[in-house]
Amino acid sequence: MKTRFLAVLGFLLLSLAQVFAADEFAIDPVHSSANFSVKHLTISTVHGRFSDISGTIIYDEKNPAKSSVQAVIKTASVNTDNATRDKDLRSANFFDTDKYPEMRFQSTKVEKIGDQLQVTGNLTIKDVTRQISFPITLVQGEARGKTRLGIDFSTVVNRFDYNISYDQTGATVGKDIKIDVSVEAVKNTPAGTAPK
Repeated sequence: MKTRFLAVLGFLLLSLAQVFAADEFAIDPVHSSANFSVKHLTISTVHGRFSDISGTIIYDEKNPAKSSVQAVIKTASVNTDNATRDKDLRSANFFDTDKYPEMRFQSTKVEKIGDQLQVTGNLTIKDVTRQISFPITLVQGEARGKTRLGIDFSTVVNRFDYNISYDQTGATVGKDIKIDVSVEAVKNTPAGTAPK
């Protein structure tokens, strides 16, 4: 009986150690952005960005499968450096920001493939949720007294998949949107302890 109790206790302690091995990081909106590019008239490329990003990253360096990502982007923060175009992007023609103020990403799986991490999850834009998957580049380090993550990734989505259906031909505004995201996240410090 004693041996069994010790085995169960050891298992519980090991499980707790694995849970607490993962660190929680808060996305720093000041140093993060979601950039995008799309073809205009099938000739030139228009670039833009969303500047209002927030969210949480759980990162377990020893066991990446226990990691996760949750992020929110405010759609009204879209900026292409052209006021007229930005107003159109906020309208019902595109993101309809009054009705759909946020787009969201929630990971469902993080796996290590070779030397790279692959993230799979659900991207919600407007009233549509679809699964996407992409490799990420991740750097962890100490800066200004805190542990930080730097994450970069690129992917391509079809805007028609998310009911962003202005110009169904794709001749004026291309259907494929290239997304380039750069995120800096800062490790959360438990209350009552000094930051690392």
